[in-house]
Amino acid sequence: MIARERLRVLVVAPERHALRQPHAGGLEAVVWNRVRWLRSRGHDVQLCAASGSDFLDLDIDLHLPSPHWHRSRDASDTDFPEGHRRRMTDAFDRVRERLDSPATRVDVVDNHSLHGDPILWSRDIGVPVVTTLHTPPLSDMVIASNALTGASPHRFLAVSQYTARAWSAEGVEAFVFTNGVDTAQWKLGSGGGDWAWFGRIVPEKAPHLAIAAARHAGARLKLAGRIGDAEYFAREVQPRLGDGIEYVGPLRQPELSDLVGAASVALVTPVWSEPFGLVMAEALMTGTPVVAFDSGGTSEVLAGIPGTAIVPAADVEALAHAATALVERTQGGLARQRVREAAAARHSLDQRHREIERVLTVAAQSAVSGLDLVEAVGA
Repeated sequence: MIARERLRVLVVAPERHALRQPHAGGLEAVVWNRVRWLRSRGHDVQLCAASGSDFLDLDIDLHLPSPHWHRSRDASDTDFPEGHRRRMTDAFDRVRERLDSPATRVDVVDNHSLHGDPILWSRDIGVPVVTTLHTPPLSDMVIASNALTGASPHRFLAVSQYTARAWSAEGVEAFVFTNGVDTAQWKLGSGGGDWAWFGRIVPEKAPHLAIAAARHAGARLKLAGRIGDAEYFAREVQPRLGDGIEYVGPLRQPELSDLVGAASVALVTPVWSEPFGLVMAEALMTGTPVVAFDSGGTSEVLAGIPGTAIVPAADVEALAHAATALVERTQGGLARQRVREAAAARHSLDQRHREIERVLTVAAQSAVSGLDLVEAVGA
């Protein structure tokens, strides 16, 4: 058993978007909840994140620059404006220098950045770092990971078996540590309403295919989320709105939970290698059944949970038929309750947070005692 101690933790957020509601995506929601929970447990938690984030302290060295686009139509979730990567490197250099000072050193870094530099802090200044791999392999992070030495106090976690295998193929070994959902935030809904799709509106999430499936089934559909690719939205989504298809914009968590909980079914339509798919676990927590494309880690999230179906990726007709069947099977309140109970047993955030507390404690202790990460999640 690992004894709980008060930790000095630096949480490094994904740097593209501010960490605040409405969340830019599932990754930002995960890290936002992490900071909130660790502080509630009495740990000394500092946040390194984009300016404008919740939980940021006054120390300007921990404020990261957000991408500044000269034209709004150029804004993208997959690219950066010219010069931004250089600004990020300079910002992370300042954080590294800060951590290297005895006065501002921390016990452990909880790293969720998609930049390679924080990975190398374990090698360069000896601070223990736990990096969670939230995406398919990124070249900058792979290079940094493979530059670590055996003496570097570093641990990698991956959000699914699928993601762990993808990184392993690049020489990076990770322990699987899945995401979780707050059962208090995502409440049981009454269902019975329009179909729902929610998430980042980008090509790889393919909401236009959810619209096509709803049209095929003759169903009404509400879409919610931040537009992460303006050109894609204008080309593939906006022209398809109307006649029962409605885009409601990005919603804060309580409003989003209400919308999803009122839905008859949630459609999840990734056409990329989905690392986890937090929206599936969130929808299930409200009792709303989920039908998803078989892509990346989606089958791991849904496996064994009632009120779910997986169809071949990009198969709109199969998506429509499976969604219609799920709606018919889960109309009653008892069926929705069973969906929520199964989701809570598998994806409860409270359990995940208690596990990450042990992981961070072991990582902090391992720098001097040689404890292993497996001991943390098995304790």
